[in-house]
Amino acid sequence: MTSIRPSERQPDQLRAVTLETGVNRYAEGSCLVTFGHTKVLVTASVEDKVPGWMRNSGQGWVTAEYGMLPRATHTRGRREAASGKQSGRTQEIQRLIGRSMRAVVDMKALGERQVVLDCDVIQADGGTRTAAITGAWVAMASAFDYLRAEGVMKTDPILDQVAAVSCGVFNDLPVLDLDYEEDSNAEADSNFVLTGTGQIVEIQATGEKRGFTRPEFDRLFELAEIGCADLFALQRAALKRQA
Repeated sequence: MTSIRPSERQPDQLRAVTLETGVNRYAEGSCLVTFGHTKVLVTASVEDKVPGWMRNSGQGWVTAEYGMLPRATHTRGRREAASGKQSGRTQEIQRLIGRSMRAVVDMKALGERQVVLDCDVIQADGGTRTAAITGAWVAMASAFDYLRAEGVMKTDPILDQVAAVSCGVFNDLPVLDLDYEEDSNAEADSNFVLTGTGQIVEIQATGEKRGFTRPEFDRLFELAEIGCADLFALQRAALKRQA
């Protein structure tokens, strides 16, 4: 079967995905995630304190920061730190990553600790937010495994896996895991954040060049479930290799 996709992938085929743990010697957990040419470094830092508004609550907190390195794209982008403020896009993405992680963490079991997930895009070729979420879960789980091994934590606060993938309508065909060329030419695109037990954490779906139909959306959702099933297996394998 020939493919109409620029990458020559089949409609339900992910890019080559890798999840490498232990890539930062200082962080409690880390993961270098690649989806094709998209590469994101995620570190998980665990602090023995929570934001002021959560003190004495007996619960923890998980938050995220996201950024693009200057040469992550075709032309050099200015560091947001140099301009003194984050873009709306950056703020939206880091909030999405934080929400996605909090959806699968028992905050009481975490105790009064804060997990900060730093997601730095080394190279962007579409799907940086979904790659960041998929890798952030691995980095966070890796950090909790380390803290339990060190005797700092007694129970694992993770309730479920979470992963994310993009889907879109490209040349009137619903496809899985858009690269930049597809993303920038798609009639519609979407991001799905799903848990290992099949629950929805978040769906972002937009008609770019036209509206899309309910059957097209249903197929996008189906493709996301297929893709996330593969990502969940890769997440488990990454943690098993580390153990």
